[in-house]
Amino acid sequence: MQQERIVYVAANNNAVSQKTKQALLEKLRKRGFVAETRLTSRAELIVCIGGDGTMLRTLKEHDFPQIPVIGINTGHLGFFQELMPDEIDVFVDNYKKGNYEIQQMRLVQAEIHFAAGKAVLLGINEITIKGDKSRSIHLNLSLDHKFVERFSGDGILVATPAGSTAYNYALGGCIVDPRLSLLQVTPISPMNSTAYRSFTSSVVVHPKTKIQIEPEYAMEPSVLVVVDGTEYHFDEMTGISVFFSDKSVGFMRFEGYDFWHKVKTKFL
Repeated sequence: MQQERIVYVAANNNAVSQKTKQALLEKLRKRGFVAETRLTSRAELIVCIGGDGTMLRTLKEHDFPQIPVIGINTGHLGFFQELMPDEIDVFVDNYKKGNYEIQQMRLVQAEIHFAAGKAVLLGINEITIKGDKSRSIHLNLSLDHKFVERFSGDGILVATPAGSTAYNYALGGCIVDPRLSLLQVTPISPMNSTAYRSFTSSVVVHPKTKIQIEPEYAMEPSVLVVVDGTEYHFDEMTGISVFFSDKSVGFMRFEGYDFWHKVKTKFL
């Protein structure tokens, strides 16, 4: 008996997304796939319809499942998305024939340390450390336990190659080819004084590097950690370690995918 091929289709509530979802469900079922609107352990693919935010939320809600994902763009920028709504037929045909590759993108992990334990957060794009209030924050930055700088400013962002074109790019960070394995440490509104000396540009580090950040509490002992746009407030943490996770997300790519063409068409 032939094994069922189960595809999970997720979409945001946008009218175009919902219309695209219904069309895709119908076409998948006509081609012999089992198209589901909830994720099961037997699914072999996630199709996410919406924008970049929808993609990030869907993967996070399901704890970054170890099956491939592909996006259909009905949003604005759509940098993660491979397809447009009018390419559904081509997608189903290529998927049926196996004409695709899987591009693995490693997640970035943050360990938030407290006196009594730690919390763990995962992201695709970036981990950002900021002050909990609208004031500058002072952070001691070390790489592999070797002190580098006493930072003063709005915060520090650690970006993956996947996130290099997101908030990191808006801060003046480098766009990184996703085939490279590295982390980028980008300052947010850095300040220099006799007390604090901060890098004013991004620092690129080896993929095995552990980035340690310790806050200096001057007024309120609280820190804001932002993971792919989701905010977490922590009181009296002793430090945060940021590094590549062992987990990754597999993005389905079809013949002709060109990262730099996407960069050019999205940004220039």
